[in-house]
Amino acid sequence: MISPLRAAIAALFLIPSVAMAEVALPAITVAPVTQARIVDRVLATGLVEPAERVDIAPQIEGRAVDALFADIGDRVAEGAVLARLSDDALILQQSQLVASRASAEATVAQAGASVADARATAAEAERVADRTANLRARGTATQAALDQATAAATSARARLAAAEQGLAVATAQLAVIDAQIGDVDLRLRRTQIAAPVAGIVLERNARQGAIASAAGAPMFVLARDGAMELHADVAEADLARLVPGQAVTVRAAGLADPLAGSVRLVEPTVDRATRLGRVRIALPDAAGLRPGLFAEAEIVVAEDDALAVPVTAVAQGSVLRVDAGGVVERVAVETGVRDGGLVAIRGGLAAGDRIVARAGAFVRPGDRVRPVAAQPVSN
Repeated sequence: MISPLRAAIAALFLIPSVAMAEVALPAITVAPVTQARIVDRVLATGLVEPAERVDIAPQIEGRAVDALFADIGDRVAEGAVLARLSDDALILQQSQLVASRASAEATVAQAGASVADARATAAEAERVADRTANLRARGTATQAALDQATAAATSARARLAAAEQGLAVATAQLAVIDAQIGDVDLRLRRTQIAAPVAGIVLERNARQGAIASAAGAPMFVLARDGAMELHADVAEADLARLVPGQAVTVRAAGLADPLAGSVRLVEPTVDRATRLGRVRIALPDAAGLRPGLFAEAEIVVAEDDALAVPVTAVAQGSVLRVDAGGVVERVAVETGVRDGGLVAIRGGLAAGDRIVARAGAFVRPGDRVRPVAAQPVSN
């Protein structure tokens, strides 16, 4: 039997040797499998542009610009007058047409009286012709009297038809003058260049004294309702993941706080040279937001609560797991969404498992290691 003294001496030598063996194991950084909120994002950059540009051109040609009432940056209401064109010649033409209409009305009245007189004369001539025909049938009137009465009735009907035609001509002439007056009134209204929609004036190309023409640049350009959007360029591989309504965080140059937007439209084409697609992101009304600003966008494609590990731990669809005894084993995993430094794990691991934080570490399955906790990785 071993004496107690010898056993104590053996223990003194054994404990340091075990401790030395543990220290000799390679120290490997491990990370726990944790539950995390994983957000799939698409990053894009672009310029702020008006959601809808409204060009305002003159609807009447050859008129000088008499006055301007709006400037770049003004917010205008629908129907607000932005400029006024010269209307002197139109007012003179309107006065002439009003006088012509009065004359035409008198002509219509005279023609109406002539029709009434001709109608009465024709009616009397018809009655005389009928009486003469009855008398001729009884033998108390001559054939000559009947022929004369019949001719008088025919002549009266002809004069009535002529009077009615004269009334129709006079009425038509009055209608022509009314149409001409309506045309002048329309052109007079068009000398007032009004905003067809509410919005912000982006451009003012009109100059006082210049001749207005629709052939050149528009007189004014409005941003409809002042609404802005971001025209962001996206890699073609990410376009299929974007749909209208997705939430977007926008950081625009010169604005301290990010803006909360949403995807309004994903354009159906890809630029042949850059291989980039374009997405239009609706932006809220914010002070300092103006066309031409550079902005960055984070488009949220998907969000999920899932098990997550550092991206560096995964290589070729597998990770190295360290068991409670410090032994390394290779485990195949199914990965999901990547968010920053984390990647979602859909299968193969459980919460609390320890894995080698860097897949490129000099460790093989079956090795025994000394686990060292890694610093937490944020997404």
